Amino acid sequence: MKKFALFLLGAISLIVLLTHVGSLIGLLVSLAVLYFAFKKFSRAGSTGGKILWATVGIIALCFSLGNVPAIIGIVALVALYFVYKNWNKQQRDDREPEDPFDHFEKEWKEIR
Repeated sequence: MKKFALFLLGAISLIVLLTHVGSLIGLLVSLAVLYFAFKKFSRAGSTGGKILWATVGIIALCFSLGNVPAIIGIVALVALYFVYKNWNKQQRDDREPEDPFDHFEKEWKEIR
């Protein structure tokens, strides 16, 4: 039952993530432009250059604020990662224990 719930959560998270791919790409591009504008603003020597890069940075900031649905996509990506980690953790628990003393106790019981 736990695997079914993890599978269901993973499937829903994947669908939500795929529907928000466009806004995620838009957010990444606008944040990259904002970072580039900040770097250029910091290095600009003239007032005209600083005004130009500040304007570019403000426009990029407005675009990145417009991609608020990308936050839902990021939450879906985190949920998908959570499902992946718990799925592997559950498979690891089904195998023999890694503790050498547990293995020794098992072998000792088989000898008796």
